[in-house]
Amino acid sequence: MNIPDLKQKIDLLVRWQTQTEAGQKTMALFDWPQGVALFALYLYAKEENDKALTEYLYRWFDAWIAKGLPGKNINSMAPMLTLSFLYEDTKKNSYLEICNEWLEYAMHSLPRTEEGGLQHITIDADNTAQLWDDTLYMTVLFIARMGRLLSRDDCVQESIRQFLVHIKYLSDPVTGLFFHGWTFLEKHHFAGALWGRGNAWYTAGLVDYLELAEIPEGVKWFLVSTLKRQADALKEMQAENGMFHTLLDDPGSYQESSATAGFAYGILKAVRIGLLPESYREVGGKAAAAVAARVLPSGELKEVSAGTCLRMDKDYYRNIPLRPCPYGQSMALLALVEAGKC
Repeated sequence: MNIPDLKQKIDLLVRWQTQTEAGQKTMALFDWPQGVALFALYLYAKEENDKALTEYLYRWFDAWIAKGLPGKNINSMAPMLTLSFLYEDTKKNSYLEICNEWLEYAMHSLPRTEEGGLQHITIDADNTAQLWDDTLYMTVLFIARMGRLLSRDDCVQESIRQFLVHIKYLSDPVTGLFFHGWTFLEKHHFAGALWGRGNAWYTAGLVDYLELAEIPEGVKWFLVSTLKRQADALKEMQAENGMFHTLLDDPGSYQESSATAGFAYGILKAVRIGLLPESYREVGGKAAAAVAARVLPSGELKEVSAGTCLRMDKDYYRNIPLRPCPYGQSMALLALVEAGKC
């Protein structure tokens, strides 16, 4: 794929995240934004055999382990995915012990909704009886990964249940897109927001999930067909410049880079590994080019929306501020690296 200065922009994204003061500030917490970033950085370091970047990852985790890890919840689970890979690479027992401790919490102590869904509990809200589309990326990928690492079929089966329950309650049968959330208490989708980044957690997460876990073919067919319906809708909603709006069906809402990057990565990778037909490559390619165009000379990715909760009013989504965030940097990294494989 012909994206001008592709390698340079990839290098700029990594440098901003790992070497600049602003990037380091965004990595100061142990939560979902950092977890998303760590996984993308790990995949890139592995592919490039970048020892300096790998050492950065070790230092990040070792500093937190020495300090003491924060409380467990859906979002703080996200860094564990990368830690499981670092354990596999090093066989460092302390890493495995932590992964096992957090896995047992995820499997047996996380609050559940009806039908066994993982309640989206966070550091500041229980979100009782609520399903959020973020959960699949933040926690379920780790559960699936540990299933393969430890040869635990119960983890694989749990990951399957979570994907199916979340699709059942969050998928919009009209558009094929995903609502941000569902409440079992009041039986509604809150604002009915077809939120961009929330949809991207499925697009980007599914292609990695299918590599992390060995699942039955029938389940795979179902998950991929859900991806195809989503991709069909995205094709119709993509702006001329390749971007997607933060509310996907609302052209009046602002265009947003992290969602666009997630769609680019997921669709391009799905085409490359045979999950989607070649005809979808154009959608992913236009999205990747749009993301590349938003990498500033400093390495910062612009037009990234800040963390977004679940609300009753679509204006809430329209008014989320734009600011540099580690997940934006790293979703862009995934998208541009994948674009380089096309």
